[in-house]
Order: sequence, then C-alpha cells, then structure tokens
Amino acid sequence: HNLTAVEPGQTLTHHLLDSLSIVPTLAARRHGEAPLRVLDVGAGGGLPGIPLAIALPVAHVTLLDKVEKKVAFLRQVKLELRLPNVDVVHSRVEQLRAPPFDVILARAFATLLELVRLSRPLLASEGCWCAMKGTLPRAEIEELERAQLGVRIAQIVKLHVPRLDAERHLILIEPT
Repeated sequence: HNLTAVEPGQTLTHHLLDSLSIVPTLAARRHGEAPLRVLDVGAGGGLPGIPLAIALPVAHVTLLDKVEKKVAFLRQVKLELRLPNVDVVHSRVEQLRAPPFDVILARAFATLLELVRLSRPLLASEGCWCAMKGTLPRAEIEELERAQLGVRIAQIVKLHVPRLDAERHLILIEPT
C-alpha cells in the first residue's frame, strides 16, 4: 500500500517496536475503570495506533487521517484484526467533532505548536498531548513556550526502542 517511507527490513524496529515503546507511559495515564480515550492524529498506516490498541485493550483508540487511501487501509486492518476498541475516522483534525480525548497522540504529524493549536478543542480537561519525536526538539519546545497557549511540557520521556540505535522521545504536554 506504500503507506510509510521506511524500508521493509526496518519495519520491526522503526515502526512496531517504536510504537510499542510508549505503552508504559500511556498505561500510566489511565485512571479508574473507564477506557483511556486516545486520538491518533495523522494515523497514516496505523502507527502507533494499531499496536497500541492491541497492547492496551483497555484503551479506545480513534485513528484519524485526512487521506482516504490510508483510512481505507486502516478500516481493513480493524476488520481483519477484529479490533473492537478502534474507530477509524476520515477527517482533518481541525474539522473533527468528537467527545474529548484523554490522550491526543501524534507521531510524525506536525510541530508541537501546530499539534496543540489544531487539536486543542478535542482534549479533555485532564488530558495530555503525547508527541513522539526522534531527537529532542528543543526549537519546537521553545516555540511552544513562546506562544503562551496555556500549556506546559509536563514530561519528556527518553524512549528505548530495542534494536534501534537512534534517539526517541515522547513529549507530554498538558493544559495549565
């Protein structure tokens, strides 16, 4: 389907294990009995949303993408893997109308500032944005802080991806 730019031999490390590296952090965000509502913005080929839905069956994951070809692929994956905790939505993030999400997740989507600006109406009051990045994006963090949007960097998690010799970070952003 040509949904990613990664070589086939790198799929395990650069996609699957990379996606799963955030499971412990997301699992810790769940409080009480209600499922954790996660929005994967710019879901593309379903990464990290599909692996997260499998690894965290207590989460309800909404996969959002504006490209119909990708959405069709995601719908087929949902059906074939029988994932009742996954919804697939064809829309731009700024046009989506949905109940608030506990976590808004982005991997290779936009800058931190754009992520917050575009998806803010979709975040629950106690929710957080989780942005998956490679090297620590210091310029993006500074840009977000300068924008004074009423958010703060709550945590920066240095991720360990087995068999991948590259920096990976998860930036958690919360409303103030």
